[in-house]
Amino acid sequence: MTNTDTADVEATVAQVAALARAGSELVRITVDRAEAAAAVPHIRDRLLARGVDTPLIGDFHYNGHTLLAEYPACAEALAKYRINPGNVGFKDKRDRQFSAIIDIALRHGKAVRIGVNWGSLDQDLLTRLMDENAKAPEPKDARAVMHEALVQSALLSAERANELGLGPDRIVLSAKVSAVQDLVAVYAMLAARSHLALHLGLTEAGMGSKGIVASSAALAVLLQQGIGDTIRVSLTPEPGGDRTLEVKVAQELLQSMGFRSFVPLVAACPGCGRTTSTTFQELARDIQDFIQVSMPDWKRRYPGVETMTVAVMGCIVNGPGESKHADIGISLPGTGEAPAAPVFIDGKKSVTLRGATVAADFKVMVIDYIERRFGQSAIGRDAAE
Repeated sequence: MTNTDTADVEATVAQVAALARAGSELVRITVDRAEAAAAVPHIRDRLLARGVDTPLIGDFHYNGHTLLAEYPACAEALAKYRINPGNVGFKDKRDRQFSAIIDIALRHGKAVRIGVNWGSLDQDLLTRLMDENAKAPEPKDARAVMHEALVQSALLSAERANELGLGPDRIVLSAKVSAVQDLVAVYAMLAARSHLALHLGLTEAGMGSKGIVASSAALAVLLQQGIGDTIRVSLTPEPGGDRTLEVKVAQELLQSMGFRSFVPLVAACPGCGRTTSTTFQELARDIQDFIQVSMPDWKRRYPGVETMTVAVMGCIVNGPGESKHADIGISLPGTGEAPAAPVFIDGKKSVTLRGATVAADFKVMVIDYIERRFGQSAIGRDAAE
């Protein structure tokens, strides 16, 4: 999701384009006031002019029904609307305003994500469930009631959207909380009680390693159970930090679990007393950085390159074995080892590199391997065979 002011067209276009280049397959933008709604079609058009066709999702709270009605070009430009049952409307206005958004989605052929959130739950529903629980012979704890309220809010809203004519193929549900075990419990309940698409995400996950670990822990458990259709890793960025980190973490999570491939994987040893030289660390970093920078171009020029594996190992203990398992790998000399670096390609030793240019020579070999295996000439050769 972007964190620019959507009314600032240039800034929002730049950030959406950066997220798309990083691999984001959907981008959500805030639509909170008239200026933002008016900017949406211009953002879409400028992105298309840049060759960026990533679908845009409008994030609406409180006044979505008004903005979508008053700015039909905005309603048309967005691929999906995200609304929160907890603040789509209050009291007698809730159904009327919810229905208005669904009607606009129907007219424009758009999908809707019904996104319940722990921090903005429907208070009428929560109060009713708390009262019922208090009168029960064996009351549940408050957390269990909160879980039920989240699930019911999503399911009841989806049922109402369906009654209004929005088909299940255009409804996505989410129920985001900020604690790992709560998220796992809530989505397990949702998955058991609905066959609608589910969007996963640990909300307010935090900053840095805390946010990455918490999000990965929660999402990995659910994904392993076959729960979830789209994901977002919500990280608090450092001031002026790179928003694309969220995308990179989400991709690495999916690729580490074997569900998707986005970039070639670089396996590198953690280092120990056998690897006092920093050569393998520097080479692993250089290869990783080189891949990240090159991927936008490689996706176009080398179909399938994202499945490639590279090993950069630091000593003889596991180096040769790991290198053999990779598509291309190098085993650099550890402390006290002979100054030689065997390179393995497709499981077989190819060459032994020596001297001060080992790192540079290996990078050239990686590029040559990519061209041979994934380049157009390789594709044409395979087709001929």
